[in-house]
Order: sequence, then C-alpha cells, then structure tokens
Amino acid sequence: MAAAVALSRRAFLPHLPLRFFSSLTVSPAILSSPAASSAPRLNLDDTERLYASVPTGDLLSSLGMLYTMAMEPAVDLGMAVMRSPAVMERRVLREAVVGAVRRTVYQKFCAGEDAEEAERTLGRLWQRGLRGIVNYGMEDADDGSTCDRNLAGFIKTVEMTAKMPPDSVSFACVKITAICPIHLLERISDLLRWEKKHPSFHLPWKQPSFPILTNSSPLYHTLATPPPLTQEEELQLQLSHSRLATLCKRCADTNLPLLVDAEYTSVQPAIDYMIYSASLQFNAKAKKQRPIVYGTLQSYLKDAKERLVQAVDAAERAGISIGFKLVRGAYLSRESYLAKSLGVASPIHSTIQETHACYNDCAAFLLERMVKGSASVVLATHNLESGRVAAAKVEELGLGKGDQRLQFAQLMGMGDGLSLGLRNAGFQVSKYLVFGTVEQVIPYLLRRAEENRGFLSTSTLDRQLIMKELKRRLKVAVMGK
Repeated sequence: MAAAVALSRRAFLPHLPLRFFSSLTVSPAILSSPAASSAPRLNLDDTERLYASVPTGDLLSSLGMLYTMAMEPAVDLGMAVMRSPAVMERRVLREAVVGAVRRTVYQKFCAGEDAEEAERTLGRLWQRGLRGIVNYGMEDADDGSTCDRNLAGFIKTVEMTAKMPPDSVSFACVKITAICPIHLLERISDLLRWEKKHPSFHLPWKQPSFPILTNSSPLYHTLATPPPLTQEEELQLQLSHSRLATLCKRCADTNLPLLVDAEYTSVQPAIDYMIYSASLQFNAKAKKQRPIVYGTLQSYLKDAKERLVQAVDAAERAGISIGFKLVRGAYLSRESYLAKSLGVASPIHSTIQETHACYNDCAAFLLERMVKGSASVVLATHNLESGRVAAAKVEELGLGKGDQRLQFAQLMGMGDGLSLGLRNAGFQVSKYLVFGTVEQVIPYLLRRAEENRGFLSTSTLDRQLIMKELKRRLKVAVMGK
C-alpha cells in the first residue's frame, strides 16, 4: 500500500507541475474578511475560502492519499498484510510494514506517537480555527495491569491539554476496553442481556445506571443463562469503575469533558452501563450545563433511536445533564459477520440510506433536547447532507453556534472540507486525534482503511473539493487569475 501511495501522488494529477504549487499561498485575509466573520451558512462551493488556511503541499499530499485509499485492491492488500500473523510476527517483515504504514496512512489519520507529537498536531489545527478531541489510542486490554498502564496514559493526555491554548482541546477520549479487561466486558454484557430477557434475574454487583437495552436490541450473543461473576471478576469490575472515575475526576478538575467511544455489540451493553453509572456520578444536576461524561451512539444500529430516547428520558427524570457523541458506526464487517455466523438478522440497518435517516433523526432529537436544557451533543459526521440538515436544525431552533453543548466533529484525515466549511459557518468544530505508536493504533487504522476503500467511500467529497481547489490554484499560477 505504501508503494501505491507514492505512485498515486505522481499519477492522480499528472498535468499539475509541482513547482507551481510549492510557492503558492492563499491570503489569510480571506479568513478574516467580513464575509468569513459573519459566516451565516454552511457553504462548500467557495474552495478558495474553504482551503484558505491549507498549504498547497498539504492538499496534494491529502489528495494522493485519498485516491490511493479509494483503490480497493491496494487497500485490501494493505489490510491483509497488517492482519497477517505470518507477516507481523516476523521482526524484519513487521518493521518493514510498520515503516511503510508510518510514512503513509499513519501520517494521514494519526496525530503522532506520543503526547508531545499530538500537542504539535493540535497546535497546527488550532491555527486553522479547529479544535481537537485527543485520544490515547489504546483498546482491548487483557488484564488489570495493562488497564492500569493505559489509565496512566489517558491521565497524561488530560494533563497535556492544560499546556495548550484555552479552548483548543474540546474533549479527552477513552475506550472502555482499554481500562476494563475485554473478557470482563463480555461477561457483564452477557449478564445484562440475560437480565433484559429475564427481568427477575438478579445482578448483585450492579450500580445505579440508566436503562441500557430495549426490546429491539440484539440479544442473540447470550443464548443460555450466564454464570454469575466470580469474586475476582467482581473485584476487577470495581477496579474498572474506579479507573473510569479517576479519569472522570481528572477531567472534571480541568473542566475537560470526556468522550467514551462506542465499540462492538458484544461488549457495548457493559460499556453503556459504565458510562451511565459515571454520568450519574459526575454530570451536573442543572439544566443547560455541559456534562463531563459523554457516551457514543452508533446510528447504523437498528435500535439506536430507541436506546437514545430511553437514556435521555431517564437522565431527565434523574435531573442530570447527559451527553452523546453521535456517529454512524465503524464495526460493520464485524457485526455482519457475527450475525451471519449465528444465523440471525444483522443489527445494522439494511441500507446506508436508513443509516443516514437514523443519524439525522437522532441528531434532531438531541438538538431539541438541547433547547430543553437536558442534553449535549457532538455531531460526528463526514456526510455533507447530515451536516447541512443539522446546521439548518440549529438555526431553526435558535441555538447558538458558540454553545459549548454543541460540537461538530470529524476524524483527522477525513471530512476536512466539511470541517472547514462548518468552521467558516461559525460552528465549533473538532478533529478526532488518535495518537500512539504505529503498532498500537493498527486496529484504528484498519477501520479507517475500510471506511475509505472504494471510489464511492466517505472520502469522495474531499477528493472532489481538493481537486477543484488545486485546479483553481494552478489556473492562478499559470494565468494570474
């Protein structure tokens, strides 16, 4: 895949001479003009203004990478290599693969290998008017000692944000699978699903929480009565709650909200349980207050809207604020494969149009609850239409674009055109910044590769916008207008 990237950077625009682009700049006056400061509407048509803060070299690099990621055979080969034990367990081969990944997709989608590199990436984003959601890229811990090490990394990340310009960091981020052993999350999820099937089933370790599952939620993972947690498992669960509470308290002390990522359905009930328990402990008992703890809702799941309404209603009854990051979902292949292997219907919507509709419906619901003062939302989307629909809903409801309870977000390396367009329209926009060693973030990179493969992928809009702007800059360089 690395070789394909290098070739694509020469091939995707063979007629564009690089000497023209190396010296091209766009005046910063475009960003500070009256039109930019008023920023009334989401508009991606004016690419000169859209990419005014982005050097031409960065646009060329992005376009080359995006075209390569759209080539399915190249991406499939790269994914197969990164997943191959025969390759990754041999030191020489692993080092070659890691080096190629570092020079290509890693640079596109990741913020650096450590907190210091992530800090520099964050600074560059801040100069372009964007904020950062910082995530120490750990997931799927196997034991308590690994969870403790991961927690130390997350705490260091939160402490790092204190050195950054005020408001340049919008959220810290964590995966529960990094601070609670994965096998324990599977056990807890089994027990919670069985409790949903059999309400009289008693869970003595269960702390106060919001409702987690609905009648339409996937329960097929648990086919028989699961054994109760052992004393050791209950102790590990208490330690996991304590790790999350330690991180939440550190975030609360620095006034930095914490996003908890969603994962796959086999462990999501346990993740939601821990999120809701922490929300009851740390989120404000006052209307229109930004919460400390945010969960994540994946709208590609058929039960997403029902679970969302259930949780928000429960939070309102408890008198606390609740926050959600709304995404489409990144585990499609895994979920579809599991459902097929068990001979059950997939928990994911049948079409992408249904997923888009669910996303927009959930976004509208959360924005309406924002008006009531009971919800906060991070609208994480790379879809232009969803961005437009949400922006129009914000204006319809009279919500302030600077309201701290509303944030748009896109992943680093994806949806940059939409990020800049929303920024120009006056919204608060963040980029999701994962950092860590290449080996550490390979699972994350594999998900990004799957999302971007194919010429009809989520990167289509960015390719079109960047190409349009590069052609405009070439015309200016050659013809002076």
